[in-house]
Amino acid sequence: MQVQRKLADLLGAFDWLRYNPTPAARLRVSRKVKRVNRVEAQILLTPTTAMADTVYELNAQFGSPDKPLEPDVLAELQSIMRLHSLSVQDLFYKWEAYSIKMGLDANAVALDIVRQFKQNLQDELERTTRGTTRGTHNVHVKTEKRTGAAPRAANKGSDVFGMIDGLTTPAPGRTKQIGSARKTPAVSRVKAEPASSPMKVDDALNAMGAIPPASFADRPNAGEVLEILNEHLTAAEPPIAPFPEPRIKLTAASDQKKLGYRPMAMKLSEASEILDDRIEEFITLVREHHNIDDSAFGNPAAQSTSEIVAVGRIACDSLEGKLNPSSVVLETSRRTGAGLRVPLGLSRLKSYQLFPGQIIACRGINSSGKEFTAHEILSLPLLPNAASSPDVLQSHISRLRGRDPDAMDTDDASPAPPLNIMIASGPYTADDNLLFEPLATLCAEAADSYTDLLLLTGPFLDAEHPLLSTGDFDLPAEANIDPDKATMSTVFRCLISPHFHRLASANPSVTVLLVPSVRDLLAKHVSWPQEAFSRKELGLPKCVKIVGNPSTVNVNEMVLGVSSQDILWELRHEELVSAGVGTGDSLSRACRYLIEQRHFFPLFPPTDRRKLPKTGGGIPGTEGAGIPPGAMLDISYLKLGEFLHVRPDVLVVPSALSPFAKVVESVLVINPGTLSKRRGAGTYAKMLVYPPKLDNQLRDGMVAHRIFERARVEITRI
Repeated sequence: MQVQRKLADLLGAFDWLRYNPTPAARLRVSRKVKRVNRVEAQILLTPTTAMADTVYELNAQFGSPDKPLEPDVLAELQSIMRLHSLSVQDLFYKWEAYSIKMGLDANAVALDIVRQFKQNLQDELERTTRGTTRGTHNVHVKTEKRTGAAPRAANKGSDVFGMIDGLTTPAPGRTKQIGSARKTPAVSRVKAEPASSPMKVDDALNAMGAIPPASFADRPNAGEVLEILNEHLTAAEPPIAPFPEPRIKLTAASDQKKLGYRPMAMKLSEASEILDDRIEEFITLVREHHNIDDSAFGNPAAQSTSEIVAVGRIACDSLEGKLNPSSVVLETSRRTGAGLRVPLGLSRLKSYQLFPGQIIACRGINSSGKEFTAHEILSLPLLPNAASSPDVLQSHISRLRGRDPDAMDTDDASPAPPLNIMIASGPYTADDNLLFEPLATLCAEAADSYTDLLLLTGPFLDAEHPLLSTGDFDLPAEANIDPDKATMSTVFRCLISPHFHRLASANPSVTVLLVPSVRDLLAKHVSWPQEAFSRKELGLPKCVKIVGNPSTVNVNEMVLGVSSQDILWELRHEELVSAGVGTGDSLSRACRYLIEQRHFFPLFPPTDRRKLPKTGGGIPGTEGAGIPPGAMLDISYLKLGEFLHVRPDVLVVPSALSPFAKVVESVLVINPGTLSKRRGAGTYAKMLVYPPKLDNQLRDGMVAHRIFERARVEITRI
């Protein structure tokens, strides 16, 4: 293992030398080479199990089961890992963040894109290095002059591998060329490693699709279907005319008034009680589900030779650290463990899937008093599936036929047409304009297909939009509004509301449901859970409804849960998964966390906003520019983010991750993606929900909804 570490360190130094052909770098590599003798070199050049494991992990993270990565791509990824001392998991996180930033498909791992990714990491490293060494330039100059002769000494036999040849620094007579290379690092990198660097930045960006088309109308692959769930269900043709009345009955299952609390008034005592009560609630659930006696529960922080059942919250022993097997602690409630935190030993577990804020129940023992060793993690009970009585379902079927559900006509000869739902998430315009062309196109599609429900989640007026954050924009001339008196409500009324009016005129039976975001400039309620913004002065038609964030609503019989927080991205980057679990469907695993924890945002504390995907907001060059606001949790009211008495039939969780539609624990989970990316068009989801069959299995006189079996979902490019 010591020899393998030398290999990784030495190869990383060689990669660094290619990008920094300076005397100081030359000396650093020469010293590393001297530490390796020829016997060790022969061992180092022999393929090892560790290398094979790395290749396997790279294929698991970046490849697909039926198509492993190409050898050239694997070589580039391994080079990046050596150069920046990254693990496979950390490399994948950086790749995912880069893909989101550039508007790329994270699953498309092509050689040219990986090379651009490598170039981007190197540029960031150089910018960081220049920032930290600014003001100490003279010291570096002296060091370079003093070590200028080191390369010649190193060539007398210390180059075991013969790999430094061709990478030597220029002779003293070529000092001017060295200086020019320092001034233009991009040029020196192109010369040192032509296979990994592009000739022109514009060509590279164009190859990655990062350069936007000339206009939104010229976007490629418009209307392309990326993914279909339940493809065996036929895609129904739209009706020839709109329905005379709305075909959906929309009711709020959650209390919207409770979201109207006063933000930025959190008390530590209240926040502590909320966190404590959540642990106590799960203790009750675990006791009833597993039929465990009260005496079996104990304090994991207390020394004992008897096995106990401990229920607590997963946390990290460092406030700014990332969860790893050595840093996991279990936080107890005040009643069971005086609120103490105890290190959690995971070595006895066959597999585990953990994240900060997760409530778990485990059997184990604390024989030393210093660490609670878990022997088994107990499963948590799930909420029951949603169900309705046959009479209620029959009334909804009649409504789908477009007639009064209370009418006497019960002719069921013709099948009821499916419910047509479209789901999209903001932003709704690109970074370089406020034309809202993607939103206009979506509304036109909803009008042409006579959509029954258009579900839109914020942000609508994004606080991170470059033009909105700087105020560098003009309202339409026909608005005839004094700029000095204009507010964000005025901007919404002029730029967004007209699209809803045109939709309502073309499709009178449509219902539009708006869900705010913590990034919405309209929202005076800036924390999450978040109150619905006021429709006053927005000029919205009557068909537009506004609910809070998160919300659970009943669309006919369907229980629909929606939150505009990007919890999936944060869970993916904060979770700790054992090797036994593998890197399977991590998206399904993140969705399962929400269902098991019965919460729209079970992560605590949320991810540091500096680690979130960068945005275009703020004034360039100022502190905080490009940094999103983050989760903005109000801990005192986290209980408002819990699921209600049943599992949602459909769970809408927009995320910067790749859009998808999946069935997890009988819940249809949809990530529609963003309708507009920073530099181009995005995606949305279309869902057809067919009427239920009343002959399904009854449970206490109720019929399970089973939306996941009768809903066809298409992820489509706008």
